[in-house]
Amino acid sequence: MTNWPSGAKILVVEDDKDILTVLKDQLELDGFDVKTALNGKAALEVFIQYNPDLILLDLNLPDIDGLRVCQKIRTHTQETAVIMLTARDRLCDKVRGFETGCDDYIVKPFEYLELQARIKAVLRRKSSTVAKRDVMDFGTIKIFPQRREVKVQGSPIKLTKKEYDLLELFAAHPNKVLKREFIISELWPNKELYSWSRALDVHILRLRHKIEPDPECPRYIITHPGVGYRFRTDESQEEGLSST
Repeated sequence: MTNWPSGAKILVVEDDKDILTVLKDQLELDGFDVKTALNGKAALEVFIQYNPDLILLDLNLPDIDGLRVCQKIRTHTQETAVIMLTARDRLCDKVRGFETGCDDYIVKPFEYLELQARIKAVLRRKSSTVAKRDVMDFGTIKIFPQRREVKVQGSPIKLTKKEYDLLELFAAHPNKVLKREFIISELWPNKELYSWSRALDVHILRLRHKIEPDPECPRYIITHPGVGYRFRTDESQEEGLSST
């Protein structure tokens, strides 16, 4: 079983019925919940009702161009991921796709394994981004994502950009063990930090000193030796932990 976000919903918009059927079958085998649409008008209707996590969007639709469909989706939300599927391989077409708000772009014909990898990457980025709610309340720690502000016991604390990004990443995966490699790939995507570097541990140490009641006996950021770290939000939740 592929390590997808549980219950992720995908809307496939494709006017070729054969391609649509193949994609739907493959995605369902991967554990996704899948809805389909054969044209742009139907896609927008399903989008409103279904609220998918990701849309596979063909550009060459018979009624509304896929770019226009993407524009309309972006007027509703920035949270739904969009991967465009198209036979247009010119650079200008790709640029237009990204300008309308798509998250990725794949040119037909493509192998399903490539599409699978791109879906995984996009969903991972989306799931690692904390929804921009007004406040994330973890008891003595409150995170205000829209302002990138953190309060501990009611008082604001100053965090560096990396410290805040690290805390936000933990908050997006509460009570889940995050492997060192995963944390590094999310916070240092250009690989300027190698997995054997101790820089991550330094950031963890500094963050603990700012949010923990007792940094020497952490309550929130728990070390799992040889694996990674976990942001504990419920002290009673010590079983059934999963890891990323």
